[in-house]
Amino acid sequence: MTSRRPDAPDAPAARRPDASMSLLADLFAGRLLDPGYADAAARRAASGGPAPRGRLRGTGVLLVLVLVGVLLAAASAQARRSRPVAAEQRARLVAQIRARTSGNDALQRRLEQVRDETERARAMALARSAEGRRVRGELSTAAAAAAATPISGDGLVVTVEDADRADQDDRRGDEGRVYDQDLQVLVNGLWAAGAVAIAVNGQRLTPTTAIRSAGEAVLVDYRPLSSPYRVTAVGDPGRMRDAFGGSAADRRLHALEDRFGIGYRIRRVEGLQLPAAGVLRLRHARAAGS
Repeated sequence: MTSRRPDAPDAPAARRPDASMSLLADLFAGRLLDPGYADAAARRAASGGPAPRGRLRGTGVLLVLVLVGVLLAAASAQARRSRPVAAEQRARLVAQIRARTSGNDALQRRLEQVRDETERARAMALARSAEGRRVRGELSTAAAAAAATPISGDGLVVTVEDADRADQDDRRGDEGRVYDQDLQVLVNGLWAAGAVAIAVNGQRLTPTTAIRSAGEAVLVDYRPLSSPYRVTAVGDPGRMRDAFGGSAADRRLHALEDRFGIGYRIRRVEGLQLPAAGVLRLRHARAAGS
């Protein structure tokens, strides 16, 4: 057994296991890292010096939050005030559109009456001579080709309509809506199947009729139509049904029905009556025989 020398220094005292955690212990105990910080803060408070930066920072954050709240409240109030104005303007525009549409419909009916009166007067004048009767026959043939006279007969009625809104919730965009291209394909398919006259929602088609779209509205000869779209074709219904069934147009519409829920129905109807088309605009002319 060895003995310790009397002049040897004392052995170091045993170290506490948590000595290396003194920083955390001070923080949990609420003590500052350095007593000098506490003394400096006390002297500044006694002399009326500036507040610590932490307090200023907290005050600035509070002011920013108050300012943001005021701005949000002002924006919300402005939105509430502008909402009735926007609704009123929209209602006014809708009323104007309906009034203009009603006025156009009345003018169209008056135009048809005047045109019928003119046609009767012209027929009476041409019937007075053999030359006039020949010209009348030529005019009738040209008018039928230009859809300028009403027509009646048996045929097919094809109805296509937008899918239900509830069925479109899980689809992208408006894929369940009938587009102008769909009506173009349908009309061309009916022409190819042997139709002699076609109308869409009562709008008679001519060789120069355009089917276009503007927003969500489909325009037929620049007249807005809405779903459902009723396409009426006059002609031999049996031949048209056989020729149209299985055609490219029929397959396209069946695919739209199966994939997007677009309504598609076709039926045979007897005694269809199609009105005459609107006034044709003369774009160019040439002398006969030239």
